[in-house]
Amino acid sequence: MRELLGPSYRNLAALAVVTVVLGVAYVVVRHPLVQYGAWLVAFAVWMAWFVAVAREWISKADF
Repeated sequence: MRELLGPSYRNLAALAVVTVVLGVAYVVVRHPLVQYGAWLVAFAVWMAWFVAVAREWISKADF
């Protein structure tokens, strides 16, 4: 489990995308509609990350 949640390209990329999108929305643009869109993008990135981690965890699981 630790290797799934540790520093990897997938985890760092998801964190970087969410950080950049929210940073641009809250620091550069500062418009409520852009902030709402940024949260939607952050949610989509989180869901993609979650599905990728769950898929890898299930493939490595020994039931």
